[in-house]
Amino acid sequence: MSLSNIYDKVLNNLKQLRLQQMEIHLDETIKEITNKDLPFIEGIYKLTNYEIDMQETNCSNALIKAAAFPFRKELTDFDFSFQPSIKESDIKDMLTLHFMSNAENIIFLGSSGVGKTHLATTIGIEAAKNRYSTYFIKCNELLQQLRRAKSENRLDIRLRHFKKYKLLIIDEVGYLPIDKDDANIFFQLIDMRYEQRSTIITTNINFDDWGTLFKDEIVASAILDRLLHHSRVISISGNSYRLKDHIKSKENCA
Repeated sequence: MSLSNIYDKVLNNLKQLRLQQMEIHLDETIKEITNKDLPFIEGIYKLTNYEIDMQETNCSNALIKAAAFPFRKELTDFDFSFQPSIKESDIKDMLTLHFMSNAENIIFLGSSGVGKTHLATTIGIEAAKNRYSTYFIKCNELLQQLRRAKSENRLDIRLRHFKKYKLLIIDEVGYLPIDKDDANIFFQLIDMRYEQRSTIITTNINFDDWGTLFKDEIVASAILDRLLHHSRVISISGNSYRLKDHIKSKENCA
């Protein structure tokens, strides 16, 4: 069998196996082996790495899509000079995802628009990139789903669904009222995840006011006890991040 025939058969095999990256990079790898004295086994290793890299990228993108983030934001998109109350080094440390190894939580506390959701999403995207199952959901939507599940006698199933995620991001805790029944359901979820999974919370309500938020001081205390036991709290003060460009524009016109 001629080398040309073998080459065609290799290409055909790669197509059948759907190894597209190996197919794309086959010619250049052969040239490196023949013209640059690249050891054969090293060439094969390099060729297979093209496929693995693409599969990892595809997997990461799939996990990011499944996480239902409201937008895709990276750390470079955040203007730390506008929010000096936040230490960039603290956020970079969180992006190492060490907190997830210990099932620790992160709580972003601050008024509306200061960048809590942006930073929570940035950390979540990094987790998804590293193949941690991640899910983003607003608190009100979460409670609606759990309330509906309870009315249909499948609350435990839905709670276990949200428990499974290695990282669960619950956004906007406190932006809408929470009644006692919802507070009890929320406690069940936090309790199930306690010391087993990491949760990121964004909230505009100071911890002293959570009793009022959840209409029950005891339940609120139990929720906070589990959230704060192993956690990092990032308090953000300052102007609304969403109005940043508007404020700068007014300053430039002054």
